This record gives sequence, structure tokens and C-alpha cells, in this order.
Amino acid sequence: MQGGGGPESEKNYPLAPAFRLVDLFVNRLSLADYRGKVVLLDFWATWCKPCRTEIPAFVDLQARYHHRGFQVIGIAVADHKWSVKKFYDDFTMNYPVAMDDSIARRAYGVAGGIPSAFLIGRDGRIHQKIVGAPSNLNFLETEIQSLLGGENG
Repeated sequence: MQGGGGPESEKNYPLAPAFRLVDLFVNRLSLADYRGKVVLLDFWATWCKPCRTEIPAFVDLQARYHHRGFQVIGIAVADHKWSVKKFYDDFTMNYPVAMDDSIARRAYGVAGGIPSAFLIGRDGRIHQKIVGAPSNLNFLETEIQSLLGGENG
């Protein structure tokens, strides 16, 4: 177990369910590959208006914090691969995106309310669950910085 974690943190922050998918470019995408990083796991769709407004912010967060061990992962839900690829290009997405296989969505308890995002700490535990587009991106960024630790930006 990593520093600071104990029975209390395990109770408050559930372990993030593992998943294995294939991204839009046919690369293997597994949560285990990002162990030790802070991950924002986002379930979204091209036809979802709140998703369309939050994704540019996620692209920005990925660009600004990737060098510190932050990674956004997108999982497209109830969508067509061709429309997701076009969206990916149109929005200049800079993080991996996979098509939902429903197994990952069920494991995270996403029953249809998208967007749904999960902020996973370096400890592999879910520290925040955000249903709907984040109303306060400053709060989300503060949480990311806290989980990353150390210096800002």
C-alpha cells in the first residue's frame, strides 16, 4: 500500500474497477497501465451536450498536467466508432478514447447518466465521482492538483 493509505482511506475511497478495452487506434487500453498516475476516467458520448462542453476542459487539463502524472481516459458510450473518431479529431482530443463494451460502464455503476467521470488517485482508488458536466472546473482542477501533490501546473 502506498504512503498515507490505511483502513480509513480504503473505506472512504473504493478501489477503481479494472478494465481492458481497445482504443480508437486499436491499442490496448487498460487501467492497470496507468498505475501510479492520477486518472480522470470519463464516460461520455458525441451526442451528449454536457459532454461536448466538458471535453475541451479535459483536453486542457491533459495538456497541462500530463507531465506530472495525470491522465484522462475517455470511454464513449452508446455511440458509433466513426462518429467518435470524427469527434476526436474535431475536438483535438489528446488522450486515449475507447468504445464502451458495457462491462466497464457496469463496473463503475454508470447506468445511463452521462457524462460520468471518476477521479482515480495514484493509489488506484476512486477519490471523486462526478455525474453530469462538472459545474466547478476549478474544484476539479484543485482535486487533481491535490492528488498529484507537490508543485502547481
